[in-house]
Amino acid sequence: MSFRVLVNGKSYGEEPAPGQCLRTYLREVGWTGVKKGCDAGDCGACTVHVDGRPVHSCLYPAQRAAGREVTTIEGLEGADGLHPVQQGFADAQGFQCGFCTAGMIMTVAGMSPEQKQDLPRSLKGSLCRCTGYRSICDAVAGVSHVEAGGVGGVGRNSPAPATREIVTGAARFTLDETPSGLLHCVLARSPHAHAEIDSVDCSAALAVPGVVAVLTHEDSPQTLFSTGRHDSLRDDPWDTLVLDRTVRFKGQRVAAVVAETVAAAEEGVRRLEIRYTLKEAVFDPELAMRPGAPVLHPDRTPEQGVARAADNVVAEVHGRIGDAEAGFAAADVVYENTFRTQRVQHAHLETHACVAWVDEKDRLNVRTSSQTPFLTRAALAHVLGRPEAQVRVLTGRVGGGFGGKQEMLVEDVAALATLRTGRPVQIELTRSEQFTAATTRHPMRIRVKIGARADGTFTAIELEVVSNTGAYGNHAPGVLFHGCNESISVYRCPAKKVDGYAVYTNTVPAGAFRGYGLSQLIFAIESAVDEVSRELGIDPFRLRELNIVRPGDRMVSTSEDDHDVEYGSHGADECLAVVRRALEEDTTPAPEGWLVGSGMALAMIDTIPPRGHHSEVTVRALADGGYELNVGTAEFGNGTSTVHRQLAAEVLGCPVEAIRLRQSDTDVVRYDTGAFGSTGIVVAGAATVRAALDLRQKMTQPASRPTDVLNSALTGTGTAGGSPRSIAFNVHGFRIAVNPETGEIAFLRSIQAADAGTVLNPMQCRGQIEGGTAQALGAALFEHVDIDAGGTVTTSTFRGYHLPTVADVPTTEVVFAQTYDRLGPLGAKSMSESPFNPVAPALANALRSATGVRFGDLPLSRDRIWARLEAERQNLTNHPDRS
Repeated sequence: MSFRVLVNGKSYGEEPAPGQCLRTYLREVGWTGVKKGCDAGDCGACTVHVDGRPVHSCLYPAQRAAGREVTTIEGLEGADGLHPVQQGFADAQGFQCGFCTAGMIMTVAGMSPEQKQDLPRSLKGSLCRCTGYRSICDAVAGVSHVEAGGVGGVGRNSPAPATREIVTGAARFTLDETPSGLLHCVLARSPHAHAEIDSVDCSAALAVPGVVAVLTHEDSPQTLFSTGRHDSLRDDPWDTLVLDRTVRFKGQRVAAVVAETVAAAEEGVRRLEIRYTLKEAVFDPELAMRPGAPVLHPDRTPEQGVARAADNVVAEVHGRIGDAEAGFAAADVVYENTFRTQRVQHAHLETHACVAWVDEKDRLNVRTSSQTPFLTRAALAHVLGRPEAQVRVLTGRVGGGFGGKQEMLVEDVAALATLRTGRPVQIELTRSEQFTAATTRHPMRIRVKIGARADGTFTAIELEVVSNTGAYGNHAPGVLFHGCNESISVYRCPAKKVDGYAVYTNTVPAGAFRGYGLSQLIFAIESAVDEVSRELGIDPFRLRELNIVRPGDRMVSTSEDDHDVEYGSHGADECLAVVRRALEEDTTPAPEGWLVGSGMALAMIDTIPPRGHHSEVTVRALADGGYELNVGTAEFGNGTSTVHRQLAAEVLGCPVEAIRLRQSDTDVVRYDTGAFGSTGIVVAGAATVRAALDLRQKMTQPASRPTDVLNSALTGTGTAGGSPRSIAFNVHGFRIAVNPETGEIAFLRSIQAADAGTVLNPMQCRGQIEGGTAQALGAALFEHVDIDAGGTVTTSTFRGYHLPTVADVPTTEVVFAQTYDRLGPLGAKSMSESPFNPVAPALANALRSATGVRFGDLPLSRDRIWARLEAERQNLTNHPDRS
């Protein structure tokens, strides 16, 4: 019987491969709006309709679609325009990166009116990592937020320029455009935590039909690099090879099989015969620093960025400001405790993926899902020994990042494979590989000691930090230094003592993650500050008001050396007042018998990373009266595409719609360090403003003739170097209820006040804060990457990891402080990373308020809460005199 299926009204007769799912079949015949987020039915990104019913196409056998009618996102739009659900998502801007949006729309379009009234249940199989779900719920409810039309852009809720493409499935993510003759690469990974490869027998793999090549450590360039991407190659330790003979964690890539199909490449991996000599492994960073511990990178040196290789110490920081011992001696209250934060996965729905090819000019091209196209170009040129001019890196739309794509995890192998085979090569990591072989947040142990006088004045702060960087040191120094910086420079204190260590272990590498070390340190410090307020009997808001740095104060953490951080504005007091008032006035009732408490936390962040972050932008006047804006930053849900157009329109006095954007292609636009460290607005945005001002000045000069415009001769150029830098504040507050019999937390009130300066796009900025809060709540409540005693990651699926769903995320009220930052573009500050940072300590402080118990380890899962409360009850039963 011949196979035939109707897809979006078009008939297809191509026979599916044995066992092929509907998702891959639909993409093969050209319907790329169907996305891969998990291939396990956990995320909903692949949702399509089969005979009008929503299904997860990653689980639906393609053969079952025979004789049926399939509708993808591309087929939802009718002759009269967008489907009402598509229009709803467009009007509410119910997306950020947009990778989940097609599946989300298809799910909602298949709902009954009753199901739409119960979204926590109806959307339980649909995940969004970006938005925090409020805008998605608004889209379903028909709430519109966009403001279109008008001249200028600042302060308006302008929609994303790719809105229509996102809601119709026309947006092109990384693997939605591929060259012909494509090969597929699958990576073989080590089953051992620490070993030396003795031999790799490729003969059986090469005998698999369709296998074209196998790459091993013998094919790898011997140029060391770091997967972490920064403006300077020296910011991260050089401890990595494309393929290494020494393996240092379970999941490390050891070979690459390149084949005509993914299935052939996977079979080739299974047939590789790799022999190892096992080595002793170490998984605990405290043990890794002890004498006699296995040494992971014995040959690395300080010149290569590794502080003390013999002790497995990648980086260390030691700061002494004033006399800490004297400060503690002068204190009326001294609080000391140890806190622990866990590994967390970025869980961007688009996994790491890229396509590499060599063009007719022998130039290497890489289309990749990256936050840093220019830095990736530099790294590829460095590793492969090619001039940068012979390497082009570009991105399509990027499906989420959160720091996880400030890495080079697949591009180097794909490039090596395409240079070896002469054909285009694609790599797409599986969801399991994202958990077991990509990067995580750095788990940390943090000892905090704070002394204060009876009037609340801090006398001394002491930190001891041990950060587990895993098998490789990508981002290890930066995360450690950053974490130990703003977390304590936010407070005036005459004595500060810091000792911090980033340590190698035989575990999956850590890397850049939203907050970049601050979320871990702020959890510990703000929890300790809360305890000091309790011991002194001082309101926690008042204690922070007494000690927070203010204009005129030096911002000091580990050194009193001069720096380039200035007070561009200061909105901390307003943020504290807003959250205090909200918590005091809240009267939301709690379930009977539940324990009620309130908590808050403060976070400060430098608006730009140190040591320079660069961007060069051009704006060109077009003959039709519009403008072409060329920006190097990538769009991955951070909203820079929207805001850059608004900034240019504001300066040029034109509608936002007149600005046409080109971005993220090293051949097309000028240099940009990348979209990380919340720099998309404060650096690239500043360059955009300067380019628009330059063009405006040229257009008003008498020498500017109409023919100049017709010949596109008028171009404005703007640059920004990331210095001087300002600061931004975020204050979060929770009022919660806790069921003492189960450990369950109910949210009665959630509010975050943000010191964002000029809010360029209120709708979008609010979405960044809501999304950051939701992601932080996941890390605070239940997310954890677990590693067993042998180094194996045991949480390798969404189903076993628990990302926040609609049902898990409370509504968070967002309030903006009324500030104008003199250093930011048109007064704006960064607001992408910082909303994450105060959430976990605010929740822990609310939990302490409700239960009387200090929880020092994350996550604050209900089983842990119940177990701790039960232990406290048993303790009181056995020792009633302690009540």
